[in-house]
Amino acid sequence: MRNPYSAHLALLGTNLFFAFNFSAVKHLLNAGLMQPFGLNLVRAGITTALLWVLFFFKPVKSKIDNKDIWRFIACGLTGIAINQLLFLKGLSLTYSNHAALLMLATPILIVLMAAWVLKESLSFQKVTGLVFGLTGATLLIVSGNRTGSGSQVLLGDLLVLLNALSYALYFILVKPLMQKYNNVMIIRMVFTIGTLVILPFGWNEFQQIPWTQYSVQDGIYLFIIVFCGTFLAYLFNIYGIRTLGASVAGSYIYIQPFLASLIAMLMLNERLSVFEMFAGCMIVAGVIVINSKKKLFPFKNLP
Repeated sequence: MRNPYSAHLALLGTNLFFAFNFSAVKHLLNAGLMQPFGLNLVRAGITTALLWVLFFFKPVKSKIDNKDIWRFIACGLTGIAINQLLFLKGLSLTYSNHAALLMLATPILIVLMAAWVLKESLSFQKVTGLVFGLTGATLLIVSGNRTGSGSQVLLGDLLVLLNALSYALYFILVKPLMQKYNNVMIIRMVFTIGTLVILPFGWNEFQQIPWTQYSVQDGIYLFIIVFCGTFLAYLFNIYGIRTLGASVAGSYIYIQPFLASLIAMLMLNERLSVFEMFAGCMIVAGVIVINSKKKLFPFKNLP
């Protein structure tokens, strides 16, 4: 039996790594040490290499059915390529705390995708949660606060939201694979496909990376982004999901924006206005209402 305490620590570490990623990425981008697509290639490429190294030390062989090949390709596109390209490009244009709060829209968008793709019913409670969450995301995007390091905040926020939409679609597409194949094998294949797609987009920016200008601190930030915030985070997340379940693992996403905002305040001098805090609370409220097992409203499912 797996240790639940270590699983909780793994999930806490995953979200702490993800939270640190927002500011670490902004630091490298703002300092001109990386460009978004170049960083995508470094991040995905090294993680893919590490996953294959892990395979050689602990091989898990699983033959992929021909009918599932298209699904693996779709997961590589939505879960890695499109997801990461939109996220880092959007983050380069907006604020770390905006991006972190908008990522909370992911579980809300998953509900919409499940209703559309999997034909899952929408209860009045879920619709209420969707209204709360999407209203909060809209308010955050149109927020009048324009201080900080965001250069094209509106465009950046929209790209981050599209990234969340891409990841939501990935979550729906990958669920049948999780029931059929080894989880680490799935991530390895998804990252491999995603890296091959990112390669032509990021190669030019990768060649322009000024490695000689990197300080020790810059190198530590890059190491945390790639090794901790990508490779370990994905593995820790799988361990947490398999040990505690998806609902418990998903609940940890609530702490991510607050950790990210705190780190952004310390590293990037970013601040959240009262209006942005209110918008973020609406997103959190929407997620809680959607995922609450207790029936909050005495209404039946919508047709």
